Amino acid sequence: MRLHPAAERIAFFSTLVAVLVLALVPIPGLEEYGIDIGFHYDKLNHASAFAVMTFLGGLGWPDRKVRLIVFLAVVGAAIEILQGTALIRRDLDVSDWVADCVGIACGLVAVICVNWILRRRG
Repeated sequence: MRLHPAAERIAFFSTLVAVLVLALVPIPGLEEYGIDIGFHYDKLNHASAFAVMTFLGGLGWPDRKVRLIVFLAVVGAAIEILQGTALIRRDLDVSDWVADCVGIACGLVAVICVNWILRRRG
C-alpha cells in the first residue's frame, strides 16, 4: 500500500528541510541546543540522509527519478560548498559528497524495488 503522492512529497520536502538545517547550522549552534543526532560515523549520516530523501522523492515523483538524482547531487555539493564558508565554519569535504551520492544510489535501488513489488501486487 502506498501513501498518497502528496503525502510522499510532503515527507520528502520535510526531510530535505531537516537535512539542510542540520547540515548548515554551525556545529557550535547545534551543540548549544543539545542536538547530537545521527551516527558517529559522519559518512553514514550523509549516506542515510540522502538515501531517505531519494526514497521519498522516488515515491513522490516516480517518473522523475533522473531529475531527482541530479537535484539531490547538486544539493549535496551545495551543502559541502556552504559548509566550507566562514559563516558556517564546518569542513568542505568532497568525500561527504561521495557519501551523499552513495546514499542516492541506495535510495534509488530501494524505491525501484518497492515500486516493482507494488506493481506486481497490482
